[in-house]
Amino acid sequence: MYYKSFLIKYAEIGVKGKNRYIFEEALVKQLEGTLKKTDGKFKVSRTTGRIYIDADGDYDYDEVVSRLKKVFGVTGICPLLQIDDNGFEDTASKVVEYLKEEYGDESFSFKVDSRRARKNYPMTSPEINAAIGEKILEEMPNLSVNVHNPDKVISVEIREHINVYSKVIKGAGGMPTGTAGKAMLLLSGGIDSPVAGYMIAKRGVVLEATYFHAPPYTSERAKQKVIDLAKIVAQYSGPIRLNVVNFTDPQLYIYETCPHDQLTIIMRRYMMKIAEHFAKESKCLGLVTGESIGQVASQTMQSLLTTNAVCELPVYRPLIAFDKQDIVDISEKIGSYETSIQPYEDCCTIFVAKHPVTKPILKGIEKSEYKLGEKMEELVKTAIETVEVIEID
Repeated sequence: MYYKSFLIKYAEIGVKGKNRYIFEEALVKQLEGTLKKTDGKFKVSRTTGRIYIDADGDYDYDEVVSRLKKVFGVTGICPLLQIDDNGFEDTASKVVEYLKEEYGDESFSFKVDSRRARKNYPMTSPEINAAIGEKILEEMPNLSVNVHNPDKVISVEIREHINVYSKVIKGAGGMPTGTAGKAMLLLSGGIDSPVAGYMIAKRGVVLEATYFHAPPYTSERAKQKVIDLAKIVAQYSGPIRLNVVNFTDPQLYIYETCPHDQLTIIMRRYMMKIAEHFAKESKCLGLVTGESIGQVASQTMQSLLTTNAVCELPVYRPLIAFDKQDIVDISEKIGSYETSIQPYEDCCTIFVAKHPVTKPILKGIEKSEYKLGEKMEELVKTAIETVEVIEID
């Protein structure tokens, strides 16, 4: 069936108070931006408690639905039949026509669920349910009624127009992008950090990202892998500004100067410092990492405490209590897993210690860092000044 309209459902936005319109307008803007990337022409409109998308001409249904499913804030996408109110008999007949065209000879149980936004409509909701259900059974004897556990719910909304739909395609959920500030994602080529970016963006956070590159120890393909991951996350989060930092010289100097069991922690602390520099420049409200307690040596409680100590901004870790399989499941869902497992090492794995400290003491780490002296400050300054910025749309 060719649909000219969609009803967009949301959840959390609906419980907002006087500022609810801000979230609705943000969602409308996101939907408009997403639809501009398709070949069709659409109008997105907002009425009380409802957002509609109306197509002007032909469009690719599968492409549109695929894009809408990635818009944060959307919980349901309902391909919609809109009917002018020409009396109940006309409405009931068109509901039957809609079902015949959509489902043909398919057999299933159903119930009719009507809602009257117009309270002056001459029939009550139970009366509408019963009358339309009776009409459907007369015209489509292959169907049956089941009000408790139906295969399909036929929704009929009595508004300015009469809305009819029977499919609710699950959306991404969450909150519209841009309604919760901005954060800096430390993005690597692994499985975890793209998922962390997705999770934090789902709460309405705009993302910027920083990646630490270490040529020639990491290849251009490793860098491209991270760019590809940023593109996947950006399908959900919107555009991402990616800062590519050449971290080779700082890493080598740390490797040559500091105890090897402390390498991972000290490198991580300098990465956080550099990422925080860019975060402050971009007025981010925090850093985001893909760390999960106990997953590796640098993610024990003691290690996280030592890493946090170098940051002034808050560090958000949306995966902190996730098992690895939980993270893999989400990465497969959002389409980043196959890219993440490509065999191109990032700078973290090249310089990893054979026996890293799992319970670092902050004073001991700071003592080792003190030996790095002014030379490290210059290396960090150079890394910041030579950053490569890539705009990911």
